[in-house]
Amino acid sequence: MSDPTAPAPPPLPDRPAEEAARDAASGPGIAGVDDTGVPHLVGDIDDIGRGFVSALFDLSFSRFITRRLASVFYLVGLIAIGIAFIAAFLGGLISGVGSIWWNPGGGIALVVSTLVVVPVLAFLAVMVLRFVIEAGVALVAIAENTERTAANTARD
Repeated sequence: MSDPTAPAPPPLPDRPAEEAARDAASGPGIAGVDDTGVPHLVGDIDDIGRGFVSALFDLSFSRFITRRLASVFYLVGLIAIGIAFIAAFLGGLISGVGSIWWNPGGGIALVVSTLVVVPVLAFLAVMVLRFVIEAGVALVAIAENTERTAANTARD
């Protein structure tokens, strides 16, 4: 016996996905429909790796390059933070060891504080760098999605 309160099963499609994809590819329909019948995105998303120089000199700012350069900015930032970390760490240790001879308490305090503070500050700098780059990329993604939504919205 079947349960009368059970939800009805969803209706079956009127034709197989392969047939729908073939019809869509041969006639007017959705561009880029594969054999599953599901459309895939074409256009600006496919052009992410192409046209970088033309996007760089786009004076109307209709194309964004932030997503393409985010990993480069992050790598350069990590290298800068690494160089600053090494310089501050070695400088603090050398200064601390050098000052131990004329001020033992101050020298030891400088060495210990260098061992604790410099790595913590470097870690915080990496976190802030990541947050700033992610915020910029998210802002660009919102702008791109809003632009696509506006382009796909029917105008009265």
